[in-house]
Amino acid sequence: MRITVASVMVDDQAKAQCFYTEVLGFVMKRDIDLGDARWLTVVSPDALDSVELLLEPNWNPEVPAKAWQKSLFDAGIPATAFEVDDVQAEYTRLSGLGVVFRGDPTENDGITMATFEDTCGNLIMITSPS
Repeated sequence: MRITVASVMVDDQAKAQCFYTEVLGFVMKRDIDLGDARWLTVVSPDALDSVELLLEPNWNPEVPAKAWQKSLFDAGIPATAFEVDDVQAEYTRLSGLGVVFRGDPTENDGITMATFEDTCGNLIMITSPS
């Protein structure tokens, strides 16, 4: 058994597609029209056949996704985390692109981390070994 798709809820798939590809640097993997939504996934440019991140719409009224997403955001809890080679370098690069961070990078128990807003309703953490 292996993980092939992980999802992050987004309030706007088109905006998420732009942010996750143009700002974060992920690569489009799948864009399948499902009528009211899209099966929209991105992958790391370093691992094209690895885990896909599904940019999943949060609007389904039968699922409390929007409330759950807002609760995590309001509590300061990241929806997911991505590993990078150097958090400080990525913090500098992303800040230069206008990404809003929730503070400077910090180090804890050998891991450097920083949390930013993804413009689609989520907090995302980046980490790297210190």
